[in-house]
Amino acid sequence: MIDPALNDAVTAVRAFNRFHTRFAGVLEPHYMGSELTLVEARLFYEILAREAPLASALQDALGLDAGYASRLLRRFEGKGWIERGRGTDARQRPIFPTDTGRAMFAALDERTRAEVERQLAPLGTEGRATLVSALDTARALLGDANARDWSIRTFRPGDMGAIAGRQSALYAEHHGWGRPMEVLQGEVTTSFLRDFKPGREQCWVAERSGRMLGSIFCCDSGDNAAQLRLLYVEPDARGLGIGAALVRTCTDFAREAGYAKIWLWTHSVLLSARRIYAATGFAIVSVDMHDAFGEPEQGETWEMALGELALKR
Repeated sequence: MIDPALNDAVTAVRAFNRFHTRFAGVLEPHYMGSELTLVEARLFYEILAREAPLASALQDALGLDAGYASRLLRRFEGKGWIERGRGTDARQRPIFPTDTGRAMFAALDERTRAEVERQLAPLGTEGRATLVSALDTARALLGDANARDWSIRTFRPGDMGAIAGRQSALYAEHHGWGRPMEVLQGEVTTSFLRDFKPGREQCWVAERSGRMLGSIFCCDSGDNAAQLRLLYVEPDARGLGIGAALVRTCTDFAREAGYAKIWLWTHSVLLSARRIYAATGFAIVSVDMHDAFGEPEQGETWEMALGELALKR
């Protein structure tokens, strides 16, 4: 039986591949009007990006057939673009670009950059930022080890609405918590922003290339206790350590701010978050049933003392 979601993803990827081969000129016999094919240009890029690479390493990096890679390298050598060092056989001889080869590729690289700049110019600043974020996300999802990493920053204008809206949508989709949850999200973010206490409260956002991947709040709940609130991580960003990093950031801040303890309220169905809380040093102190979001749910209150040895790293 065909999975509709998987089928849609396969169709979308294949459609993008067809678009991109045309957009990037992949089907042209010569790349950017040069005498190189696209494969040759990519191979020469790898030569320049590495320190005295071996043919075997280049072949593995690009997934090329050994015989095909050897033929391309012999052509480069015949053109005077590369030189080979000493080695036991051709695959084990280090490869060095010549000055002629560097000059050839520099000209090609400049033409490529100019063409991409021309293609992206109509997008404007905001459109280009959106594109960068989307491309980085796609690379990360598809397993590119060189995709841009995520980072954590403090909140800035516009974050409160984005956080409340996104969390409300996710809770509605995955748990059926609709309007009451959205009301709660709006109340928490609005009161945080209206009554913000610098040095005692903070909100952090995890992001990659401008795209929000998760967030967390540390709020003053009175009696020298901090409250951890609104932890979430985007579904496609889970497994990257973002949730644990956000919780550590929050609890470290609470400790440095001088709070005696930090507590949170969560639900038994939020298994991933509960694992992070337990690993960080929180413990359940009470459990209650409620129907605030529609159906009966088991709520849990967790606490952690903020002594020097309380945080489990």
